[in-house]
Amino acid sequence: MKYLKVIAFTHKQIELKELGKLVICQENLTDKLQQAKTEFGISEIFYLATCNRVEFVMITPQVVDKAFAKKFIEKLDIGLCANYMGVFVDAASIYTDQDALNHLLRTSCSLESLIVGEKEILAQLRKAYDDCREAGLTGDCLRMFMNAVVKTAKEVYTNTNISRNPISVVSLAYRKLKDLKLCTNARILIIGAGETNQNISKYLQKHKFSNFAVFNRTLSKAQKLAADLGGEAFTIDALKNYNKGFDVIITCTSSTEPIITPEIYTSLLNGETTRKTIVDLAIPNDTAPEVLEQFPVNFIEVCSLNEVAKRNLQERYQELTHAEAIIEQNIAEFLTMLKQRRIELAMREVPEKIKEIRNTAINSVFAEELQGMDQQSREVLERVINYMEKKYISVPMVMAKDILINNN
Repeated sequence: MKYLKVIAFTHKQIELKELGKLVICQENLTDKLQQAKTEFGISEIFYLATCNRVEFVMITPQVVDKAFAKKFIEKLDIGLCANYMGVFVDAASIYTDQDALNHLLRTSCSLESLIVGEKEILAQLRKAYDDCREAGLTGDCLRMFMNAVVKTAKEVYTNTNISRNPISVVSLAYRKLKDLKLCTNARILIIGAGETNQNISKYLQKHKFSNFAVFNRTLSKAQKLAADLGGEAFTIDALKNYNKGFDVIITCTSSTEPIITPEIYTSLLNGETTRKTIVDLAIPNDTAPEVLEQFPVNFIEVCSLNEVAKRNLQERYQELTHAEAIIEQNIAEFLTMLKQRRIELAMREVPEKIKEIRNTAINSVFAEELQGMDQQSREVLERVINYMEKKYISVPMVMAKDILINNN
């Protein structure tokens, strides 16, 4: 355990837009980490990079401190200028021994995430480890630690409510849409092709919705999103002439004035009188208040969703105590398992030693006596020796583990 070290750069100390400077190109990753292993006497290593953290997890007897971190990052040669180097090293969080394991478990359970309860971090951790394992950068120690990480995270996500209720506006908006039980060929107009609408479009596409028209001030951006969705692309000015009807409008633009006015809405209806749905995720709203007053509309808007998100987030924070108790229990279990593993490694030469003793006894010490025995007697003796050999191998291992467990 004392050789487990983590150098972490996270959103807690570093602005998100700056963290990208620490990301290593995937194409060069293996070579750079292999060189660092050799240079610094690191036996195992893996590298994690997400939108809100960059971390290096390693097994090494070296003292890992800020001075080590500086030399380590310099060796990786990722193009940081001296000024940034100092800022990042000062902001680095360094964990060793049990603190390092606790950090990894908390990270996998999303307790250290920008948004508590977001389960994506576990998948990101596993992929980061798997990539480095396949590249030959990890070994038996990190394998054991990762087993503990995955086991703990699954227990937390299963046995607490830390990730149950959505807290992103996009996921909440989609849930509201889902509650309306729309058919998958519903006509969906998407106004704005920014990140928010791109994200909600992924939900819709994942759940087999297929009938899209995308409107954006810049046509090329509308075309890109429409191509992803298999839909049509238009400029926002084309809204007033669009006559194919709609069932849902999803809008999120940076406009300071309403995009969906009563006149535009009337034109988009194209004579239809049924209740439609508007998902307005813009601040200020893209929908004029008069539209809601004059027409029957299912209106889903960002302010009410934000209130739900805040309540859900508070519920997640209330689950932290439960999650931390699970982590503490898993650390205790892992420490016992680690001691057992050390016994196994220390005693793995016992079988070979016993076989050597057996061979010496048969072929040297008692060779003459054995030659004078009849075949049946020799077979009985062989069975006795084989039985005793197996017991000599297993009994010390079992006794050592029992002593360890009872002492704990």
